[in-house]
Amino acid sequence: MSQYKHTVNYYETDKMGIVHHSNYIRWMEEARVDFLNKIGWGFDKLESLGMVSPVTAVECKYKLPTRFPEEVFIDAHVEEFRGVRLKLKYIMKNSEGQVVCEAASEHCFLDANGRVIKMERDYPELFKLLQPEE
Repeated sequence: MSQYKHTVNYYETDKMGIVHHSNYIRWMEEARVDFLNKIGWGFDKLESLGMVSPVTAVECKYKLPTRFPEEVFIDAHVEEFRGVRLKLKYIMKNSEGQVVCEAASEHCFLDANGRVIKMERDYPELFKLLQPEE
C-alpha cells in the first residue's frame, strides 16, 4: 500500500468552503502517479516504453467534507489485476484518521498503436509488482 498526502488548495473549494467533488478524482490521479513512481514504473518510464494507461472507470463514495487547508492522506493499493485491467482502491482520510472518501479507478495498458498490452507476457516485472497484496 502506498500513502500519498495532499494539502487542500483554496481553489479546490466551492462557495461554501468545501472541496468540490471533482477534485477527489484529481487526487486519485495524483496518488496513482505517486504509487507508480514508488514501485519504479512512473509515467516517464511507461511512456518511454510506448505505453499509456488510460482511465476506464472511476467510482467515489464521499463520506465527510474536506476544506482548505486540510491535509488528506490517500492510501492507494491494487485491488485487482489479472494482466489487462488494473483496479486501484483509494481510502482518503483527514488528519484525525476519519475516512472522507472511498474510491476506485480502473485502467488498462495500451501500446503506441492503441492495442491492449498483455502485461504478464510483455512486462512480467511490472505484472508481478501489480499483484494485489494478500
